[in-house]
Amino acid sequence: QVQLVESGGGLVQAGGSLRLSCAASGSIFSISAMGWYRQAPGNQRELVAVITSGGSTNYADSVKGRFTISRDNTKMVSLQMNSLKPDDTAVYYCSAKIRQSRIDLYRDYWGQGTQVTVSS
Repeated sequence: QVQLVESGGGLVQAGGSLRLSCAASGSIFSISAMGWYRQAPGNQRELVAVITSGGSTNYADSVKGRFTISRDNTKMVSLQMNSLKPDDTAVYYCSAKIRQSRIDLYRDYWGQGTQVTVSS
């Protein structure tokens, strides 16, 4: 069994900062990419940022220059969010591509989500 557990969400004023963290645990052989997605009410889930095992990163245009994703170790990923805007309000989900053995394919796993609310 694999679990992704997020932490660090909350309420912050516009212009403030938050740091989200995600830890993967369970029966894990290897993890390739890890990332963050978000979903606001009435909207589809969208990519925020992703980082590969090699350290390559990709960001949504809306967060470039404000958010930074980092791989703390092979099983942890963080998202530093600065200069937050009300439009950043959403539930943020951690995601990871994980395989549980040498012969398994990589599969997508998701955390339960953490609420980020930015007040104006």
